[in-house]
Order: sequence, then structure tokens, then C-alpha cells
Amino acid sequence: MAAVSARLAGRRVLLVIGGGIAAYKALELIRLIRKEGGAVRAVITAGGEKFVTPLSVQALCEDRVHTDLFSLTGESEMGHIQLSRSADLVVVAPASADLLAKMAAGMADDLATTLLLATDKEVLVAPAMNVRMWTHPATVANLETLLRRGVSVVGPEEGPMACGEFGPGRLAEPAAILEAIVARLDGERILAGRHVVVTSGPTHEPIDPVRYIANRSSGRQGHAIAAALARRGARVTL
Repeated sequence: MAAVSARLAGRRVLLVIGGGIAAYKALELIRLIRKEGGAVRAVITAGGEKFVTPLSVQALCEDRVHTDLFSLTGESEMGHIQLSRSADLVVVAPASADLLAKMAAGMADDLATTLLLATDKEVLVAPAMNVRMWTHPATVANLETLLRRGVSVVGPEEGPMACGEFGPGRLAEPAAILEAIVARLDGERILAGRHVVVTSGPTHEPIDPVRYIANRSSGRQGHAIAAALARRGARVTL
């Protein structure tokens, strides 16, 4: 596949494709990365295989696709560790609520979560889920945990969903994810070495024992700011 601008020439991306209807967009993301000169190796979760086939992903990657921890070639030599460290950047797209929760909890019960726990490379996640799941306190807490650990986040976007609801939770468009990948890999880390504190969410400040001043902020804007800072290399405390 010929590269046009080749902003990712010589770069290697390990793409983890999670479950969810948005998994089909991973195919377009692979095409865009390859068009920019990047190489892609892919891992598909069991949920992801319900929406895209390893064969279709392999055809676009022009490389073997991995799905099972215990069938990974060289697993006796810790093949999952080698796979996790063979790329310049690990991208999780789409990242379901379940996958984000497992990452935050440090679980390692399949190939995707095992390599995410074992990698020594930067990780970029592109969440995709129902609006209620995205705004659930558990998901918010999991995202805060991942941001504190230096994981970068792109999206989600707001709009109509496959379930018929409208709101935040749509997977960021492949072109937007590509730009986030380029930003992580082309040296645009102008905040590297900086520690930034971001406050987010509602406040409840007492005036006296009876009265108080409060706001009902969802915290989404603060999360977006924290994610943008992390993408530029800052260590973020949210």
C-alpha cells in the first residue's frame, strides 16, 4: 500500500480491536495508518470477532492477526510480551466499557488485556459505548485511573448511536484517531516532563451550615482537557 504523506513511515502500531458495533471502523483506521506509511499488527478480542473477521483485518494489515493468548506463536517464550513491545504505540479501538474496566483493574484474562498489562509502550484508547455506560460513575472512575497512569484518550464523539440513543459515546472517526496517533508519534510532546493538575466534575461549597453553592458539571470537559494534555506528553493528575 503506497504511502502519500508518510507521516508514520517506519512506525509500528499495535491495534487492539475491542467488541462493539464500532469495531468495523477499525478497518478504515488500518487503511489510514498504512496510507501514512505505518505498519499495523492487530489483536482482536473475542467480542471484536463478533463484528470483524481476522481474515478481513489480516488482508488490510498484511500481517498475521492474533486472537488467542494460548495459540500465540512462541508463547512458551512469552510471546505476548514480545508482541506488546514490538510496536511504537498501542492503540485500543474501539475500547468498550468492559475493556476499559479490565485495563483499570489490571486484569489479564485474554491476549488483549495481557499485552496491555505487559507493554512498556504508550497506550492510546478510543472509547465506544452507549451514552449511559459512558457517563456511568464506574466508567468515569476507570477513565480517571487510566489517565493518571498516562494512557491517552481520543473521543468519544457525540451523536446518534446504533442503539437509537443520542449523546457522547460514539467512537471517534478513524481520521481523528489517526491524527491522535500521529501526534503521539511525531514528536509533538511539548508538555513532556510537566505535571498538570486538572479539576473536574461537580462542586458543593458550603457558605454556612445551611446554605451552599453548587454546580452540576458532568466533568466531561475536564476529562477532555486532561486527555489533550496527556496526548502532548504531560503527566496528568485528574
